[in-house]
Amino acid sequence: MIVREVQLERELEALLAHEWLVTNGLGGYASGTVLGAPTRRYHGLLVASHPAPLGRVLLLAQLTETLRLPDGRLVDLSARERMKGGIVAPGAGYLDGFRLEDNLPVWRWRIEDHVVERRILMPHRQNTVHVGWRLIAGRGPLRLGLRPMLGFRGHDAPVSAPDGAPYSVRAVDDRIEIAGPPEMPVLRLFLHGARKALGLEPRLERGLRYRVEERRGYDHLGDLWSPGLFRAELDAETPEATLVASSEGWDVLMALAPDEARRAEARRRAGLLSRALPAAQTGFAAELVLAADAFVIAPAGRIEDQARARAAGDEMRTVIAGYPWFTDWGRDTMIALEGLALVTGRHDDAGHVLRTFAGATRDGLIPNLFPEGEREGLYHTADATLWFFHAVDRYLAATGDRRTLALLLPSLEEMVRRHIGGTRFGIGVDPRDGLLTQGAAGYQLTWMDAKVGNWVVTPRRGKAVEINALWYNALRLLEGWLRQERGDAAARPLAELAARVHESFNGRFWLESAGHLLDVVDGEQGDDASFRPNQIFAVSLRHPVLLPARWRSVVDAVHARLWTPVGLRSLAQGQPGYEARYDGDLRARDGAYHQGTVWAWLIGPLVDAWMRVHPGEGAAELLAGFEAHFTDACAGSVSEIFDAEEPYAPRGCFAQAWSVAEVLRALVKVTG
Repeated sequence: MIVREVQLERELEALLAHEWLVTNGLGGYASGTVLGAPTRRYHGLLVASHPAPLGRVLLLAQLTETLRLPDGRLVDLSARERMKGGIVAPGAGYLDGFRLEDNLPVWRWRIEDHVVERRILMPHRQNTVHVGWRLIAGRGPLRLGLRPMLGFRGHDAPVSAPDGAPYSVRAVDDRIEIAGPPEMPVLRLFLHGARKALGLEPRLERGLRYRVEERRGYDHLGDLWSPGLFRAELDAETPEATLVASSEGWDVLMALAPDEARRAEARRRAGLLSRALPAAQTGFAAELVLAADAFVIAPAGRIEDQARARAAGDEMRTVIAGYPWFTDWGRDTMIALEGLALVTGRHDDAGHVLRTFAGATRDGLIPNLFPEGEREGLYHTADATLWFFHAVDRYLAATGDRRTLALLLPSLEEMVRRHIGGTRFGIGVDPRDGLLTQGAAGYQLTWMDAKVGNWVVTPRRGKAVEINALWYNALRLLEGWLRQERGDAAARPLAELAARVHESFNGRFWLESAGHLLDVVDGEQGDDASFRPNQIFAVSLRHPVLLPARWRSVVDAVHARLWTPVGLRSLAQGQPGYEARYDGDLRARDGAYHQGTVWAWLIGPLVDAWMRVHPGEGAAELLAGFEAHFTDACAGSVSEIFDAEEPYAPRGCFAQAWSVAEVLRALVKVTG
């Protein structure tokens, strides 16, 4: 077992800044603050993932938790923040520790001579959560009181959304079912414990404040409803009690007793570590392997696609781009696949992911994303398909799976044909130089994709540097696969086009006076010399498009101007439009998203490029800040983005797939 103690400050504000995450392999999750008071609309103990059009729904929002001591005193260990009265956290003074055990959260409270722990887990691929309590020290008896607080709304619906009342409550013996709006699943609750009781005592708690939503400019006041109070006793002979909440049927919910569920999940997580590359089985890398597990899912939402995959003898897998609000994005999936599924030894999952996305190809493009609760993808991306070639290459290097290559090859050829001839959103080859151009009014097609209303913050229309680095790489990869499968004649046209792209790229993008690359050529305003990290891909990919003599100049410039301990800035300091801080309402945040904000995932390509030009020199130092961050925001994961300047405050999604994946992959590369 891997145990990491999280060092907690005692101030309530600091305890609210620490978050945690548990996932279920379906896209569902539980999350919250270490203190217990929810600060985001997404915080809840059961966010269940259901088929489209429902998507992910918050059902069990919180638990009010009390302990009655042997002398009759009542200790409230809960926390909440009200519109009036501020933070209420009477149990904060008893909080004695918080740790991760195999990346699962464990709280410890010390109340005089009693020590009580709480742990949370979600059985794999179930919309079920177990919240377990155990008396660790002291004889008791302690009378545990648990009041479930319900939300019944889409997980990204405003906290001010109607709470679904009136609820229908059905209690049979020690089981309880709550039905809310007709489109919502039924929530089932069951308490395992000694001398337990259930009292139906409905209560509505009004005016709860969600401070992160307030800071982000969203509705931030909401109500929660409770059906009643569960009670159980903890003592030396019967020290445990566990509340199980689920939107599954009773047969699934009751299939595993709490101790069986804990053992099953411990075995599963041990298996994750045993399959990973040797360099990823210990230390910080092993913790990242466990963090990576949160993102690889069997999607619950797209029933028709699952049926088609299974009819062909396959399985659907995809990657949640980030928790709590992202779904599965094509670009993020293909960038993250190596770290999430190949470094971790999950080769079958990687193959399923590639075939899943290949099956969703339209007009030579893989989806940009699958929106929440939708059955069809959106295709407005110029680079996700090119990253697909990269992911296939990394998969083949790890597995040698020629059967999957044979299955994918027709799709890969069609992708290149459609790019040469032109496809959606103005994506196509300029016949004058062989470079790939893209752009359509109102769309943001590169990874720098922030948009607020009609404002596309960084449109980058034209010939973007990383798009053409990826295009060259894709052509060279397909050339090699065709040569292996069909011979030189089949590969020759790709080789000729790739050679032309290489010549044009080095003639058009190189800025001799500055020693680095342009960000966009032939753009709407001409050439764009903004100093951004996108140029690193001209060196980092399997087939670098940049002339080797220029590699060091680009890599050293990117390192000097963009590197931070937690990733690369998206724009160099001093450049027009640079923003040092990502915060505020939606317009302010998206205006800064790619205008300086640090992106953790970019550390991966920097390490790749660095090791090409500085072999054996300081690559490990590039990753120095990530282990400290691992318990800084969401304990046990890596944030999406950070402010561009010290102290590099974590921002965006608190757990991001490509952040975890690229830090893990780079760490294994420099240490393994």
